[in-house]
Amino acid sequence: MKTMRLMTAAALATAGVVATQTAMAYQAGDIYGRGGVAKTEVTDDNGRVAGADLDISDERGYSYGLGYQFHDKLGIELNGTEPVEHDLALGGAGIGSVERMPLNLMLNYYPLGGTPSRVQPYVGAGLNYTHFSEEELAGLDVDESYGAAGQVGVDLAVTDYLLVGAFARYADVDADVSVGGTDIGEAEVDPTTIGGVLTLRF
Repeated sequence: MKTMRLMTAAALATAGVVATQTAMAYQAGDIYGRGGVAKTEVTDDNGRVAGADLDISDERGYSYGLGYQFHDKLGIELNGTEPVEHDLALGGAGIGSVERMPLNLMLNYYPLGGTPSRVQPYVGAGLNYTHFSEEELAGLDVDESYGAAGQVGVDLAVTDYLLVGAFARYADVDADVSVGGTDIGEAEVDPTTIGGVLTLRF
């Protein structure tokens, strides 16, 4: 995706500028909080519902994360975004909207953790839980979803305690859709979320 390529290029260019500088890196015992903004791009094919093609809009929102390093190079992170409202359409006709609230539990690997580097790339894998609510169409119900999730990112240390960064995250989100209790299909969301964050490390 074009947005992902631009974010990746920007992160790599910035990393190249500061790679020779040093700061205290992530290490065992660290606790951190992240906050920022992100754009979610859903998969191009959102499945078929009631015999028609389903279309789900891309949206923006605030992202967050809370993590703990139990090893210099390994940590756990709970992250997600605020509830995001997606517009829905069937066969090109709008049918209202639905709110999506994702929550991810990740195991992150920091290859430069425990080393004096300002650049801290990471890769993570884990589980996603997505809750859908506020369906506008009367009788419409979108079930909650459980699936795999993964992420890549890079943090750049401004000080020992403040970092700026970018990330890209993917989740496998497929949810059953029903109207009045009758199953009418499956929504394939499979969102890729790209964002920028500030991280405070304690």
